[in-house]
Amino acid sequence: MTALSAFFYRKPRLRLGFLLSAPLLWLGLAYLGALAALFVTAFWHTDAFTGQVVIEWSLDNFTTLFSDAVYRTITFRTVGIAALVTVIDAVIAFPMAFAMAKLASPRAQRILVIAVMTPLWASYLVKAYAWRSMLSGNGALSWLSPGYGVTATIITLSYLWLPYMILPIYAGLDRLPDSLVDASGDLGARSFRTFRSVILPLTFPAIVAGSIFTFSLSLGDYIAVKIVGGTSQMLGNVVYDNIGAANNLPFAATVATVPVVIMLVYLAAVRRTGALDNL
Repeated sequence: MTALSAFFYRKPRLRLGFLLSAPLLWLGLAYLGALAALFVTAFWHTDAFTGQVVIEWSLDNFTTLFSDAVYRTITFRTVGIAALVTVIDAVIAFPMAFAMAKLASPRAQRILVIAVMTPLWASYLVKAYAWRSMLSGNGALSWLSPGYGVTATIITLSYLWLPYMILPIYAGLDRLPDSLVDASGDLGARSFRTFRSVILPLTFPAIVAGSIFTFSLSLGDYIAVKIVGGTSQMLGNVVYDNIGAANNLPFAATVATVPVVIMLVYLAAVRRTGALDNL
C-alpha cells in the first residue's frame, strides 16, 4: 500500500470527498452553472432590429411576463395540467402498486415491476403519436377527448408519467409491515378505516415522492402539447417558440425561470414530509 493510499484509508471522509469531487464538479458546471446563466440572461433583452442579445440589465421581461394576461393564463394552465396529471396518476397508481406489493407473489412482483417499466423503453414520440392517433376523430379512444386540446394533453401526460408514480408508491408499500395492517383488522377496523388511518399516512411520503416526478415532468413538457394539444400552449411551448421562431433568448430564459421557481417552492414544501427519502 502506497503512502497516498494509506493516507486516504485513514481518512474515510476525505476519501469520500475525493471520490465525489468529479461528479459534484460536473453537477456544478453543467447544471447549476446553466441555471445561473439562465437566470442572468432573463435580465437582458433582444434588439428588435438586429435580433442580437443586448447585455443591459432590466426587469422588462419579467414585467411583460407578469402583466400580460396571455402569459398569466398559460402559467395557470401549465400548473393546473401538471397538478391534475399528478392527481390522476396517484389515483391510478395506488391500487396498482398495492396489488403489486401486497397481493402478488414474489415472482409475480418481479414480472409486474418489469411490466410497469417496459413502457419507459419505448420512444417518447412513439407513445405521444400513438395517443394522437387514438384521440383523433376516428380513433379508438376519441370519446375520451373532444378533439385535441387540454383534455388530450392531460390524458397523454398521465399515461407517459404513470410509471414514475407507480414505482415510488410500490417501494413505499413494499416497506409497509403487513403486521400493521393485520393489527388494524384485529382491532376491528374495516378496510377503508385501515386504509385511511394506517396505509395512507405511512405511504404518503412515497406518493409525494412520485408527485415530484409527475409534476415536474408535466410542468416542463412541451412536446406532448405540440402533438395533442391543438391550439393550447404551456410554458414549455413559450420557451421553445421564443428560442426558435421569435429568436428572443432573454424572454425565453425569463419564462423558463417560472417552472424552476415553482419546483423549488414545491421541493421546499415536500421536504418536510420525508418524501425526498423515498427517491
